[in-house]
Order: sequence, then structure tokens, then C-alpha cells
Amino acid sequence: MFEVAICDLKERGIQIQMVRKSSQISIPEIEAKIFLIRKGKVMLDSDLAELYGVTSKRLNEQVRRNLDRFPKDFMF
Repeated sequence: MFEVAICDLKERGIQIQMVRKSSQISIPEIEAKIFLIRKGKVMLDSDLAELYGVTSKRLNEQVRRNLDRFPKDFMF
């Protein structure tokens, strides 16, 4: 089981707020959202945003604003 953290990326650093949900996310639920495409594991932004409890628009916005904090192969 996992607890999901909501990350609010700010200029002064990263603030992480732990979210406690009554229903935790199980490993099989997460694995079901990971696809194998061209020998690479891929997860849709909408599924990743759902795990973090934000909209995909907000997730993509934060990734674009903080590209240096993400691995080069984080998105394509």
C-alpha cells in the first residue's frame, strides 16, 4: 500500500504534503495504469495526476515550469 504525496513546487523549494485517504492505493492498481510501449514503461498523465490528487493540467503545468527537476525521459 502507498500513501500519495501532493507536491507543490515553489521557487524556494519543494513542499510535500502527505495525503491520508481512507482508501489506500494498492500496488496492483498502480501496475494496471502502467503500459509497456516500445519496451518502455509509460503512464498517462491523467493517471499520474489522479495518484497525486491534482488535475492533469496542473501536473503538466508544474512539469513544464520545473523541467530541471525531472529526469529527461519523464515525458515525451
